[in-house]
Amino acid sequence: MKVLVTGGAGFIGSEFVRQAVDRGFEVVVVDKLTYAGDTERLRRVFDRISFYRCDISNREFVYHIFERERPGVVFHFAAESHVDRSIIDATPFIDTNIKGTQVLLDVAKDFGVERFINVSTDEVYGELGEEGQFYETTPLNPNSPYSVSKASADMLGRAYYRTYGVPVITVRPSNNYGPWQYPEKLIPVVIFKALNDEPVPVYGKGLNVREWLYVSDCVEAMFMVLEKGKPGETYNIGSGYEKRNIEVVKSILHLLGKGEELIVFVKDRPGHDFRYSLNTEKIRKEIGWSAKTDFETGVEKTVRWYLSHREWLEDKARELKKLWEKVYK
Repeated sequence: MKVLVTGGAGFIGSEFVRQAVDRGFEVVVVDKLTYAGDTERLRRVFDRISFYRCDISNREFVYHIFERERPGVVFHFAAESHVDRSIIDATPFIDTNIKGTQVLLDVAKDFGVERFINVSTDEVYGELGEEGQFYETTPLNPNSPYSVSKASADMLGRAYYRTYGVPVITVRPSNNYGPWQYPEKLIPVVIFKALNDEPVPVYGKGLNVREWLYVSDCVEAMFMVLEKGKPGETYNIGSGYEKRNIEVVKSILHLLGKGEELIVFVKDRPGHDFRYSLNTEKIRKEIGWSAKTDFETGVEKTVRWYLSHREWLEDKARELKKLWEKVYK
């Protein structure tokens, strides 16, 4: 089976590509290679994939790729994905996450793909208090420009399924973490700062709660959804491991042998959602998937990976100095 993967040089997308190649899929990667894309993530498999540097909002180029490659399945990971950046400038999020998704759906419709897996996020649901969970039927209530753009992409997928019969399946994962994550996200930021004995910034008082999902588990779920999922359906992909941000930070500091005096509380993110929690009964019962990696094991593996790839982490962190100055005030 030939699979076209958008955003395949990104964090989650590259994990999918590596696993897909190992599973014997013929893989075509389409990636714009923005600041967050890196072909270094694909080095192990690069000679076994087809790679196109392409902006997914470029209809003519996307059409050319489909015409040449004729993929049977599309996995759509490509997205601007960092909330802080969307608060600073929402335009790239509208262009890529909404317009780009529309282009892909149009072209996928024209070429009659067998499956179109749209990779969304739990952030489209909005936020929860201390109790409750998000179900696939929970009304969408996004609160940041990023999550609004992803909710819009979800609704485009729904419309193209209902109106044109494009076999769209939507997956909504919780917070992913693991190797190769760009250090604008919490866990790699903390690792970098702590390794360099720099202040570790934590929004507010660090009480916001996220559900942490190890990236290889997330990708395994997507392969199972490809095999068993039904077009027109949505599947939550969650781990059940909920942690307050401050707990995550302290866990990493402990693993690195660093003291909690490095923690510095900074002004909270505007519109910061308090808590996300996914109900995963549907994917467990209909697909047979559940997360394998508990948080303690996953974060230890992640820290070890960054320690053995410190040069990559340092290089990427240097690119983020200006962003950190804007958001960690």
